[in-house]
Amino acid sequence: MAQITLKGNPIHTSGNLPGKGSKAPGFTLTTGSLEDVSLETYRGKKKILNIVPSLDTGVCAASAKTFDRRAHTLENTVILTISHDLPFAMQRFCQAEGVNNVVTLSAFRSGGFGRDYGVEIIDGPMKGLLSRAVVILDEENRVIYTEQVPEITQEPDYDAAVAAL
Repeated sequence: MAQITLKGNPIHTSGNLPGKGSKAPGFTLTTGSLEDVSLETYRGKKKILNIVPSLDTGVCAASAKTFDRRAHTLENTVILTISHDLPFAMQRFCQAEGVNNVVTLSAFRSGGFGRDYGVEIIDGPMKGLLSRAVVILDEENRVIYTEQVPEITQEPDYDAAVAAL
């Protein structure tokens, strides 16, 4: 269990991020067109898992837009922004904000993603949502970088994430 904060107040996650060098847990998440996709859908590509509580918050929106702007410089890499937001809301956000280079995936059908990746918030006002984290996987789904953002109102370290690729 990781301890993070929300505006300085301690909250906890269901576990810890997968360890560097480990095989990433599989998942099935839902696209904006309500299609279920798995981790294996993106096999052969590097993957940035940009995990956020909700795209309806300023920091999560900034995170998605920042990774979207950086996407064109990343070879053989897909950026997956993952939250419990409904697919319709995620799709509407991308259209309204001009976010075209990331794939938004909803964990609304999959209670297992948050637990498997150790990012489900288990207490406090955001209980049940996902914490802010970045997990980067290589082409074979091995973990090469992780960041559990310690204060949920802060953005991740984009430079460190991109450098890990």
